[in-house]
Amino acid sequence: MRTARWKALGGALLRVLAVWGVSSLTLLALAAVLPDFRLQAAGGDSLTRTALTAALGAGAFGLLSALVWPLLVRALLLVPALVLGLLVFFLNGSLLLVVLDVMTAGRGRSTPETAVIVAAVMSAASSATSTFLAVRNDEAYRRRLVRLAGRRGRRARADRGPTTPGTVFLQIDGVGHDVLQAATRGEQPLMPTVARWMDTSHRLTPWHTDWSSQTGASQLALLHGSNEDLPAFRWYEKESGGLIVSNRPSSAAELQRRAVARTGDEGLLAHDGASRGNLFSGGADQVALVMSVAARRGRRNRSRAGYFAYFSDPANATRTAVSFVADVLREIGQALRSRCRRERPRVGRGGLYPVIRAFATVVERDVVVAAVVGDLLAGRTAVYADLVAYDEVAHHSGPAHRDTHQVLRRLDRCIALIAEAARHAPRPYRIVLLSDHGQSPGATFRDRYGLTLGDLVRAGCGLPVRGRAGRTPSGAEAREAARAALGRPEGPSDGDRRGAQPVVLASGNLGLVSFPDVPGRITREELDRRHPALLDTLAGHPGIGFVLVRSAAHGPVVLGPDGGEHHLDGGRVIGADPLAPFGPGAAAAVRRTDRFPHVADLMINSVCEPATGAVHAFEEQIGSHGGLGGLQSRPFLLWPAELTPPVADGTPLTGAEQVHQVLRRWLREAHGPQVPVGAGTERPRHEPGAEPGPEPVDRFTG
Repeated sequence: MRTARWKALGGALLRVLAVWGVSSLTLLALAAVLPDFRLQAAGGDSLTRTALTAALGAGAFGLLSALVWPLLVRALLLVPALVLGLLVFFLNGSLLLVVLDVMTAGRGRSTPETAVIVAAVMSAASSATSTFLAVRNDEAYRRRLVRLAGRRGRRARADRGPTTPGTVFLQIDGVGHDVLQAATRGEQPLMPTVARWMDTSHRLTPWHTDWSSQTGASQLALLHGSNEDLPAFRWYEKESGGLIVSNRPSSAAELQRRAVARTGDEGLLAHDGASRGNLFSGGADQVALVMSVAARRGRRNRSRAGYFAYFSDPANATRTAVSFVADVLREIGQALRSRCRRERPRVGRGGLYPVIRAFATVVERDVVVAAVVGDLLAGRTAVYADLVAYDEVAHHSGPAHRDTHQVLRRLDRCIALIAEAARHAPRPYRIVLLSDHGQSPGATFRDRYGLTLGDLVRAGCGLPVRGRAGRTPSGAEAREAARAALGRPEGPSDGDRRGAQPVVLASGNLGLVSFPDVPGRITREELDRRHPALLDTLAGHPGIGFVLVRSAAHGPVVLGPDGGEHHLDGGRVIGADPLAPFGPGAAAAVRRTDRFPHVADLMINSVCEPATGAVHAFEEQIGSHGGLGGLQSRPFLLWPAELTPPVADGTPLTGAEQVHQVLRRWLREAHGPQVPVGAGTERPRHEPGAEPGPEPVDRFTG
């Protein structure tokens, strides 16, 4: 035992000396290359003295970074996360200036901007060296992973970990079942780690989403067991005159509160769980980058703490910042290539989009992975994390575009890193991969037909239409995540137009139309009296697949082209069934949504081309999800073979609520803390007067 302890101590000392040596050489090289950076006195010093100065400077800089930097981070907890990431470089440069002034007895010199560069290069060099050496030693690699996740000081607990397995649920946002299969085929698959799992330890099955095939609806049900009364990604609530937008902090908090009130249970992660990068907490006590708690103020808001834990290591900040800049440049280059090749379909990718994409594909990814690694080394029972990179890129490049292939490769490396960390965890872990929805390709509705859904609705109502169709904002999830990271207030609601009627909203290829001046849900008969041409205009348009409206005489009715109707209550079909192109489960999915208290007056689904599965999003997205049609409704579930199958052979796995029950069963199979199933729990319907409403918003047309 004593021999092993001395051996470990000797190995650690050798690693420290190696990192110190590399840092000293890096400092000498930078002094030789940069004209504004000097280690010698003005008249020159001997080589020995210069080398000694570099060694002293590198050692002092490393010591200050290790001791002073964590204290500075704690003092700056109120600084927005991305600002802290940039502040890393200036503070590191300041530390280097102090070192030059004190340790070199005034012989060293550097301008402030050069000091920032030198500090960043030294941090990167020392990080690369320590990581390379740590990989060759299991215990050192374990400590490096702990530092990466900001989880220092947990070795004592790790040594006493339970023997029952924990479970990690990794949500690969937006990756459909067919996309995953394509990415794991061939001699050189895009995702070799996942491909190896599929061949050996894991099993794959698709599942079918509800009508609202998007993260808000799926993840709320996956984590909290219910997505009742969640008709789309965004919707208008008449009783409050406000919007609910799933990825806005205040809306996410309200949706989570409603789900907990319906189920009577805190969520999937309520027992020793961690929620990372999600819209909702799942009842977890440990949260990072969780939208439903991002609006909290004071000590109760620990969501952004994940950023500070990660950036408390200057090497992490350097590595992520370099990757961030590289991804911004990569997106600019890819967008330019797409334009030069005249690829179609195509959407605009300028403005802030390169920065937003890099935030999702680099910053969020790195922080979430680090947090999950920390959870594994802390021995938590259940972890649920969302990696959003693919979904963000696929919205603007297309689900099967070469741009998304690079993202899938990087995500596979993240999965491999988490699996490697699980090997060093104090308890065994089962890793479940799943997605919340897929994506369907296709030109946007505006690009295909020259007008927006809002313009079409206004034309059907006999209202003036803009002479030129404007651009509708994208609903990509990363925008609000970036706002939350910056500590900025929530942005304006998409499509806000003061004083305009009716309210038209988009959720991928699902459109919602509400008439605010009509209490309750307007009927088909009342709509025909007010706007006799509207329903025919919508149902007869070549880009519209079907329209859901409630009839006073027949209940919910689905209208389609050529006069086709499907009466949902009795199953009566007149003419061609408008739901037939969307599969056998379409009628049940639409019928379920129709009973929601906050379903829109009109629910509009775009057409789906049978041969290609292409849809036409009502937003500026060429890879979209939110409604029915194509691969967007077909996500995947990849689970370890030692767990029981999700459903009996041949039984379809339908709806995120059913998947939630499967995840709960798998947690119970680990023989850890029992999570109550809650089957049969009465779910009270939403009472508007009993809970606070969403934020007020002006009426608008999309």
